[in-house]
Amino acid sequence: MDHADAVPVAELLDERRHLLEVTYWMLGSSRDAESVVGQTYRRWYELSDAERGRITAPRYWLAKTAGGICLGLLARPHRGAADQRDRREEHHTKTGDVEGVQPSLAEEVSQVLLNALDSLSPAERAAFVLNDVFGMASDSVADIVGRPQSECVELADRARRSLRMQRSRPTTSHEHDRIARAVRQACANEDAGLLESLLCPDATAFFDGGGKVRALSRPVHGSRQVAHSLLTLLARHPRTTLTTHSVNGRTGLIARYDHQVAAVISFDIADHRVAQAWVVLNPDKLRSWNQPPTPDAPGSQRGPSQQGDG
Repeated sequence: MDHADAVPVAELLDERRHLLEVTYWMLGSSRDAESVVGQTYRRWYELSDAERGRITAPRYWLAKTAGGICLGLLARPHRGAADQRDRREEHHTKTGDVEGVQPSLAEEVSQVLLNALDSLSPAERAAFVLNDVFGMASDSVADIVGRPQSECVELADRARRSLRMQRSRPTTSHEHDRIARAVRQACANEDAGLLESLLCPDATAFFDGGGKVRALSRPVHGSRQVAHSLLTLLARHPRTTLTTHSVNGRTGLIARYDHQVAAVISFDIADHRVAQAWVVLNPDKLRSWNQPPTPDAPGSQRGPSQQGDG
């Protein structure tokens, strides 16, 4: 190894764990994740010294290479949903974990969400995982997936819509409104126990900061963890208000700071509880919410006086 290749041990381990997490989310199997990471590093060392020297961001090169290998595996006919579930079940029956994939990672990842990801196309799954789970910039996602940036944005949107349809069961508007208002009350009162009871045990919260605010970059799983993250985000403050409001045709929550919309939260309901919470914090996506209402647009849902409560 040349002195120029020397890397601190902490960076080495962090890099490897990052690759294992990315590949685990993309493939849903610890065994396959370990195999892909091994292939990735073999490809790195198959490069000549001169080729490696021209790579200015090794971690990004490794992530791109691993992502490409994962896409190839996902595209294989034998990797159907049932096959992927069998691989995960086989992994969970073993007493030991594959080196590098710690038990906490498997516990952190929602099994239900992983099963849902199996129904997506390889490109949709990659775009969603890289964008929503790991918070990668859209140009980086496009580079890894090998599609134009605009197409990757659409792939991620399509994946989100598909996941929402899978998790959401038909719920009446009245029931959805009742649950959303109960969530608002629990958040306003900072009642962690009540909020947790309103969430499915395997609830997931997604935070879309768009890289413009310091939001959580990965989904949060489990009723207790989701409740904690929402209560932290919506903590009481003299200049902060939380109201219910129509979001995408169903009751959601609007958090304002000094009368400016800072967060829009929508819910997917399943079995009379919140299955998924979608938290938009990206200032670009909130721009329309902060425009003053126009008097000649009676049907607008953006006006602050429409379907709101204190």
